[in-house]
Amino acid sequence: MRRAGAWTTCLVLAVAAWASPARAAESPWRWLWVYAPRNFQVNERVDDLITLMGRAKKAGYNGMIIGDSKFGRIEGRPDWYYTNLARTRKAAEDLGLELIPAVMPVGYSNDVLQNNPNLAEGMPVRDCPMLVKDGRATVADPSNRLPNGGFEETRGEKIAGWDWMDECARRDTEVRHSGAASVRVDKFREGSSHGNGRLVKKLTLAPYRQYRIDAWIKTRDLAPAASLLINPLAEGRALNHATLGVKPTQDWTLHSILFNTLQHAEVSLYIGMWGGKEGAFWMDDVSVHEVAGVNMVRRQGCPLRVTSADGQTVYEEGRDFQPWAYPKMGRVPWPGAYEVVHPEPPLVLAPDSRIREGETLKVSFYHTVVIYDGQVSACLVHDELFGYMEKQVRLIKQHFAPRKYLMSHDELRVAGHCELCRAGGKTAGQILAENVRRCREIIRRVDPEAEAFVWSDMFDPNHNAVDKYYLVASTLAGSWEGLSKDVNVACWCFEKRDASMPFFAQRGHKMIMAGYYDTDDVRANVMGWRDAAAKVKGADGLIYTTWRSEYKDLETFAKFALQPRP
Repeated sequence: MRRAGAWTTCLVLAVAAWASPARAAESPWRWLWVYAPRNFQVNERVDDLITLMGRAKKAGYNGMIIGDSKFGRIEGRPDWYYTNLARTRKAAEDLGLELIPAVMPVGYSNDVLQNNPNLAEGMPVRDCPMLVKDGRATVADPSNRLPNGGFEETRGEKIAGWDWMDECARRDTEVRHSGAASVRVDKFREGSSHGNGRLVKKLTLAPYRQYRIDAWIKTRDLAPAASLLINPLAEGRALNHATLGVKPTQDWTLHSILFNTLQHAEVSLYIGMWGGKEGAFWMDDVSVHEVAGVNMVRRQGCPLRVTSADGQTVYEEGRDFQPWAYPKMGRVPWPGAYEVVHPEPPLVLAPDSRIREGETLKVSFYHTVVIYDGQVSACLVHDELFGYMEKQVRLIKQHFAPRKYLMSHDELRVAGHCELCRAGGKTAGQILAENVRRCREIIRRVDPEAEAFVWSDMFDPNHNAVDKYYLVASTLAGSWEGLSKDVNVACWCFEKRDASMPFFAQRGHKMIMAGYYDTDDVRANVMGWRDAAAKVKGADGLIYTTWRSEYKDLETFAKFALQPRP
């Protein structure tokens, strides 16, 4: 560890000697940054970051946005973690680069949820019938709600029980997981110009209930494998957004999703491929079951209510039944990580319970859901969340002494369902406005001289601050009212730039433009942002932004960014 630190110190001093300090002064931008999150617990990743910082300084950048999932809970890390924070700070100081830490993860909240996974936003389940047997209550009707999910029955030449399927889907009696048949989907472009290969079934389900969909899937050279999805829709709105993690080639594998019906009694199940290009997949033994207690959230604002079937008797946790929870919820494989589905925890009766064997209960609770590849959003208003975020900012200040912070409000996809969020009848946009206002006040209180930045999307009516956004309970309109004028906005949607930037400019915000995003045409991307910036006041910078940790175009991006502004 010491050897690595000494080597990087020498590297930084060498870079500082030949980097041109005049270059930054000549920049047409106040800010020219690199987005460079890192795992600071791995020495080699920090070595790479310090090398990247040297490249960035030479190319004309003056700041690095840094982040780490461990910023959500900085305490209790190995000694070398703090050494790596210190040597990163020292390298930045030697080079004359600013470090801009990403803090307050709102939207992608897993980092802060490692402190308490129950701070996740909860979606309501209402009056789920649960039957008591052998001292344990489980879902009263766990039967499969999907007819012919094994594709055994036919009607003429068609598979029975499904409402329709794309032409490239057909019954296969040669390859199957169980029984006599499966469904095979291939030759996507022959059946659809869009490459779709899907099956659809309309289901009648109970509103505000929790359901699990299982499917056994086999693939062969499938591309793109990530576009094979299970998608329940209601009134045109997806009720689930989790990826399945299907591999291009795999033997029979069980894939599952969880969803809440919300207010809907009719749900259309779409399962299959969107935009298929090549290869094939098979599905078999598809099922839909009601479940209870999966990813259940237990906290203020997410109450548990257990009553008799007629609702007249309210049973008490601790007196009538044991504390109901799943101990691993939000902790697999580590704190802040949530399984898409997990075993249902039974509701276990207490020794002297008033609940009787064979009784049917009505059980109401709240649960969270996983978006895409593990994203879980926190409750926007819980005071405990703000306590953790203030601690985060204080520790980040201690370790880095930054002059700027980036508030990580971004792609908030589940919000506004729990009782804390719904108190007072406020919309999701109004509670998000309050959230970002409180976050800005934390930075102001902890570090009064520091500047604050925020990603644009959740405060932009041209982008994500809209109605019916993912699983947000109500409109996000008005979220921008929570941004004081001293919050600088990082605009990142290239396609929306000519509408988004005037919106924030008119509200008096300074802006930095997040470009690149692993594009193949660096010049077009930079010049597109620059053209938009020329039309407004307050556009003061650019960010080289990569989600793939791809820095091969770092210098090229800077070359186009640093051309004189007209």
